[in-house]
Amino acid sequence: MKRQKRDRLERAQSRGYQAGIVGRSKEICPYQSIDARSHWLGGWREAMEVRAVNA
Repeated sequence: MKRQKRDRLERAQSRGYQAGIVGRSKEICPYQSIDARSHWLGGWREAMEVRAVNA
């Protein structure tokens, strides 16, 4: 995988994580491409798990 593509996907996951930490809905995912969307949702799910443990 090219570095540029990997960086883009890592950024999508990071943004999904940030959205999840503050409690935003997964429905607000701004990405349309399958790869970026799945990384964003992965970050969002990870954040939701962290919130559940800390709640």
